[in-house]
Amino acid sequence: MSSEVVSQSAVAVNLEDLRKGNVDFSTLEEAFGPSSLGIIVVKGLPEKFVELRHKLLSYSSYLANLPAEELAALESPDSHYLVGWSCGKETLKSGIYDTLKGSYYVNPAPSFSDPSVQSSVAEKYPSFPEYTAPNVWPPTTLLPTFESTFRELCELIIDVAVLVARACDVYALEKVGGYEKGYLEHVVRTSVSTKARLLHYFPPPGSPTTTAAGKADPADDDDDWCATHLDHGCLTGLTSAMFVDEAANPPVLPPWSPATSPPLPLPELPSSPDPAAGLYIRSRTGAVTKVGIPRDCLGFQTGEALEVITRGKFKAVPHFVRGASSKGGKVARNTLAVFTQPNLWEKVDGEKDFAAFAREIVARNH
Repeated sequence: MSSEVVSQSAVAVNLEDLRKGNVDFSTLEEAFGPSSLGIIVVKGLPEKFVELRHKLLSYSSYLANLPAEELAALESPDSHYLVGWSCGKETLKSGIYDTLKGSYYVNPAPSFSDPSVQSSVAEKYPSFPEYTAPNVWPPTTLLPTFESTFRELCELIIDVAVLVARACDVYALEKVGGYEKGYLEHVVRTSVSTKARLLHYFPPPGSPTTTAAGKADPADDDDDWCATHLDHGCLTGLTSAMFVDEAANPPVLPPWSPATSPPLPLPELPSSPDPAAGLYIRSRTGAVTKVGIPRDCLGFQTGEALEVITRGKFKAVPHFVRGASSKGGKVARNTLAVFTQPNLWEKVDGEKDFAAFAREIVARNH
């Protein structure tokens, strides 16, 4: 059954106002409260953000177009394909494997790069390889500066997430009885369970007059791209999507040597060639709202852990993603999501730790 689709601008705040603590409660309620879209946009980011975003999202196309044997070497079966490259491992509602998008998963927390930290967490939680397995990185001879670009952009996003969390803490301290001062900021700042997902939506098959799944209405069925879901962490940092015409600009790497400079960033289309492509929020009334994130901004969505931590004051909102149709071209959609999640041992509701919380969600969703 089709739902009405509308477009709406998300609540926006300036990074400097977050730093100075100048974000009022009404703004947070409008962004994250019970009747909200569950997303806030942060503008006024450091100048380097735009360059880092362009470079990493270009890498997404280069990566996804590597030969199959190169991609297979970047997979991590032991982590259930939630580290490194993953494509065709998830099943859709229809029961078929999802081959329309590829993902590259990384734990970007700076402290997680310390082998002793990673091994310590893995020993403590041997049944959680999704969160504890070591990162897999392409060799620099294959994708020069991929790892350094990925890490630098994610660290910037986490730093901004810390400031959003700080604003939420100030609100919760006044509005939530018994709330621990600075708790959410502590969780976001210190977590070694953060997960980043670099996404590549492959240029879709199909006619140029329909969506990639062959449906003209994005509200009819979203499962063919990224099914309606709730994030289960605290705050999810999102870049705007980058659309690349891979026919006009083939993302094919020439032979590299260790001294070779990285591939040039790919030309970015000024906008999506398909107005139906993008991020959608599905409200509790069934209304479907398309939300855009400006290219020089970050979006932060609420997750289920944040809803529990704030005892429902801030709500996790169901959302899905619709990729671009072919529209006569070969257009890919690239984006990055950084899921700031509590450490596995952090208490989410005063009694249950995040490990138990995550297990419940996985059992519920699968």
